[in-house]
Amino acid sequence: MKPQTLMRLTSFILVCFISGVSSSQPLATENIIGQLEVVATFNGPMPTGVTVANDGRIFVNFPRWGDNIEYTVAEVKNGKTIPYPNAELNRYADGDDQANKLVSVQSVVVDPSGNRLWILDTSSIAFGPVRPGGPKLIAVDLGTNQVVKKILFPPEVALPTTYLNDVRFDLHRGAEGMAFITDSSSTGSNGIIVVDLGSGKSWRRLNDHPSTKPDPVFVPVVEGEILQMRLPGEPPARFAVGADGIAISPDGKALYYCPLTSRHLYSVSMDALSDRTKSDAEVAATVRDLGEKGGAGDGLESDAQGRVYLSDYEHDAIRRLTQVGRIETLVHDPRVLWPDTLSLAADGYLYFTANQIERGAGFHDGRDLRQKPYVLFRVKIDGTRIRN
Repeated sequence: MKPQTLMRLTSFILVCFISGVSSSQPLATENIIGQLEVVATFNGPMPTGVTVANDGRIFVNFPRWGDNIEYTVAEVKNGKTIPYPNAELNRYADGDDQANKLVSVQSVVVDPSGNRLWILDTSSIAFGPVRPGGPKLIAVDLGTNQVVKKILFPPEVALPTTYLNDVRFDLHRGAEGMAFITDSSSTGSNGIIVVDLGSGKSWRRLNDHPSTKPDPVFVPVVEGEILQMRLPGEPPARFAVGADGIAISPDGKALYYCPLTSRHLYSVSMDALSDRTKSDAEVAATVRDLGEKGGAGDGLESDAQGRVYLSDYEHDAIRRLTQVGRIETLVHDPRVLWPDTLSLAADGYLYFTANQIERGAGFHDGRDLRQKPYVLFRVKIDGTRIRN
């Protein structure tokens, strides 16, 4: 290259560099997707579950993970929370009869009839072992606000290490319908618990099946950091939690589920899960790995059009899996810090909590980095709620 040409080229590059550095043009940033609405904010304990009744009533829950919990289930009215169904049922102290109290609720769900709120009580305080008689499923009549059913789980179903996480209902099975619950234990067996709502009987399925276990090679990344258990004075440990999110197809044939620490979505035959004459191997033979879903997630939901909604705590997002296998991004917003439970309401909105789990003290050497308030969001979608 001639010296004159080299000099001109060097000058051009230098001018471009200086121009780029000194430019007043704003730099590119990630796109925000979806028009979020803030439904409520929470300046007290951290919420996990949310559900919305057909008439618009909103219910949330606060598990006893370490925050100061006055009540573990609440109704949201005019932006405020009040204990539900009453303060007395929520008033728990160590030594109380756990069968007759709400101990630590992880999930609340209005069933497809729209008439009952179901409360899933882990009876696990700060992820500690459960006591016999504590783990339970309670139904509250939304017309009278009275408890109308209580199902206790026996020790062979709710194991000492069990963590009852989320629940969905199919009211067409059995005399009064069936419930399906994920056991997301981080210290013991994982699986799906099936409950006959009429008889109160329950049983475990897919116990420690690979699809219900944490992905052994998965490493979550949240807010730009590898998510690990980091406790004071201890070396970092792997964050590993099993089956968590759960949803049902509109035809009642497929149950969708995902481990919390995995990017994979799975399905299993609900006919097989519900049939107690089927062997474990026969049930497992119906499991399908539906592939990666774009990121690890907590909550799942489904709509009457056969689509599955997927929370993504790695990317501050909510996605949707279509019937043809396409994954759509409905929400991507830096405010969506750990989207937890998803609830599709009759008003055409998808509701979800954002509770900053990744900023908890267990991940940061004992330093609680959560910033209140926690948020209940909603986003308008074109799906309709399953009503079967």
